[in-house]
Amino acid sequence: MSLSFDPSAALDVFGSEAYEQTLGDVARARDEAFADVSLMHDSGSIPEAKRPLDAGFIDWPQHLLDGIAADGEDSLLGRIGQAAADVRENCDRFISLGIGGSYMGLKAIFEALCSPHHNELTREERADVPRLYFAGHNLDNDTTHALLELLALRCHDADDLEQRWGMTVISKSGGTLETAVAFRVFREAFERLYGEHELAKSLVVPVTGEGSKLAKLAEAKGYRHVFPVPDGIGGRFSVLTPVGLLPAAVIGVDVRQMLQGAADVTECARSSDPAECPVQKYIALAHVAERDHGMDIRVLSTWGNRLESLGFWYDQLLSESLGKQERGATPLTGVNTRDLHSRGQQHQEGQRDKLITNVWIEEPVASPVPLPEVPNAEDADDLNRFAGREMHHFLSAAFAGTNQAYADDKRPTATLSLPQLDAYHVGALFQLLMLATAIEGRLLGINPYGQPGVEAYKTNMNAILSGSSAGGTA
Repeated sequence: MSLSFDPSAALDVFGSEAYEQTLGDVARARDEAFADVSLMHDSGSIPEAKRPLDAGFIDWPQHLLDGIAADGEDSLLGRIGQAAADVRENCDRFISLGIGGSYMGLKAIFEALCSPHHNELTREERADVPRLYFAGHNLDNDTTHALLELLALRCHDADDLEQRWGMTVISKSGGTLETAVAFRVFREAFERLYGEHELAKSLVVPVTGEGSKLAKLAEAKGYRHVFPVPDGIGGRFSVLTPVGLLPAAVIGVDVRQMLQGAADVTECARSSDPAECPVQKYIALAHVAERDHGMDIRVLSTWGNRLESLGFWYDQLLSESLGKQERGATPLTGVNTRDLHSRGQQHQEGQRDKLITNVWIEEPVASPVPLPEVPNAEDADDLNRFAGREMHHFLSAAFAGTNQAYADDKRPTATLSLPQLDAYHVGALFQLLMLATAIEGRLLGINPYGQPGVEAYKTNMNAILSGSSAGGTA
């Protein structure tokens, strides 16, 4: 497959013996993780140590692709496409309400695959897809007010396409406080704009669990498009379900290509020699670094700006999946060359507790940006000697120079390479990191599903709001 993982620079520091032995352990953990899919469907035989068991993400991409091949527009993926087209053609602003796994995956897709200035472009320049905004991911008064104010300033006439807006609200339970509060606030503004307008019921798209509070509200409101958060897939593993696919399709992303990339990675992980599979190589190296060398900080070092949010998505994935039983590596996302001027000093000369994994895009998607030549009198910056070289050439030099500096000081790095940043490879990268996390959980004897630690703050917050706790604002 075209996505590759190169651990050689780290193995120059660690040696290869432990890594090669660990690949065998990873293969056994891989087999267990894939067996979990069958076990999940036989709920009566799931041992307590494996509850909850949310391994459904593993074969989900191929399941969706098989569904549309067999049933066409009547399949789930077909219905997602129809609903996305309905929304896309009838509004010019689209708001995604969600938190955690219901937010971060879409944010990663948006930043990776859309123009960084998407919302500043005209509708024609955006290929007739809506602008995209995010809310419901924090209880922040000022950012909520600012988006409401923008909608009030720009959207007055529901008969004018460029003044219409819609939203998706994503919550499996329908009761997540941050998202529920935002949905009520934005629903009030939405209903004030649309009233009884015929389009209103097709421009709110809930994505939720069957029988949830949100599902019941959606039925009462008569919303035309409602999609499931599938059982057996946890929130942080849900980016390739309707949670991420519906809004991604609204903004014109080729979601079938994302699913194909993910399905291909899954098949590679299932059937390939561990020494040849980027999923298993990634796990083995990370495990050796942590177990044998005390490197329990994992830096995902993205080169270029467009994968920062994917790094933040991975931060949640790794933290919630393996941060249990007083164990689990700490993830850290970096963006280079920006962060070479901040965290770079610590990574180069600080504690030796980090494994740095570069995420490198081999070819930029956009047309090359060359450095112009200027008259000698204006060459005070001494850059004429590089005139004509392209921006990616400078980034490549920084990439090589940085990794050489780490190697010279015996600081381990690895490189995860993508030929280019497109829907196929973004889907592949999502699935690689999800599979790696689930398999590593089985390797460590940690259940990678569920997040009991997250529930503590929710319980306390609800008690405080209900007046049943002595807590209060700081």
